[in-house]
Amino acid sequence: MRRQRSAAFTLVELLVVIAIIAILIALLLPAVQAAREAARRISCVNNMKQLALALHNYHNAFGTFPPGGITEGYCCNTRSRTNWAIAILPFVERQDLYDAYNQDVDNEDPLNQFVRESFLGVHMCPSDLESRNLSRPDSGPGRGLNYRHGSYRGMAGRNLGTLDGFWTEALNHEDWHDMVQNRWGWRGVLHVAGVLDLKPERIRNVTDGLTHTIVLGEKVDVYQRRSTFWAYTYSSYNRSVATPLSPSMLGDYWRCRQTVSTEACKRGWGSYHPAGINFAMADSSVRHISLNIDMNLFAKLGSIADGELARLP
Repeated sequence: MRRQRSAAFTLVELLVVIAIIAILIALLLPAVQAAREAARRISCVNNMKQLALALHNYHNAFGTFPPGGITEGYCCNTRSRTNWAIAILPFVERQDLYDAYNQDVDNEDPLNQFVRESFLGVHMCPSDLESRNLSRPDSGPGRGLNYRHGSYRGMAGRNLGTLDGFWTEALNHEDWHDMVQNRWGWRGVLHVAGVLDLKPERIRNVTDGLTHTIVLGEKVDVYQRRSTFWAYTYSSYNRSVATPLSPSMLGDYWRCRQTVSTEACKRGWGSYHPAGINFAMADSSVRHISLNIDMNLFAKLGSIADGELARLP
């Protein structure tokens, strides 16, 4: 009697099937990763739009945009007060956190520790996992304190890149007043306030056009202590400037410093999205700006009233 042969995979057939599955996974993985990044980018855009709308709701309530940051003295290590990100908390459904911030003491005061260390999802780009972390800033009166990271900074204004970021802080230079007066139109929507009679801006002051003026941008950095801290008012930690220097867009403080000034690198921008950075315009729209943008055009987009035509393609 002939024995019936049982159906089964041979070792060679099994290896062929495994190889085919591995090839399919290798082909699908980039597509899956691209889909995930697209979803993260959409979420990031939504966060920025929510923050930009909150700035407008603040303007509707108080007649001006919030100050980029309140600094009552000159650089350096000057203790500060509130900032734009704290001021709009009621408009991003965090009235509780706003109420917890003590406006009568400095930002670095122990009474404001809870707010400084609080995580806010609206300030986190999903591609920036470090924004969940607590770190100590690299400089300023809060360098020995923990602050929670964020992914977004306010636009303080336009700068040459070779000078200090005079729209993010009041510099202790004799010619600081002249620098401000000579480049008055270069100020941004969220510049420093509280010194030299600098006041928060109104919509009517944005004469370059809301559509053509940046108000917020992404700023991540591989060097954690120079990245963004949403509640840290001092200088260049929740505000940056627009300079005509492409290394300031790298999101890598130490690489940037190899070719341009330290101050431009402190006040730069950066993103984990491929090939570009998300920026919110003053009309609340969000644009993905390529890293290949003409940097002179980019610098013009940082100011509210320089009178120069600056339009994104």
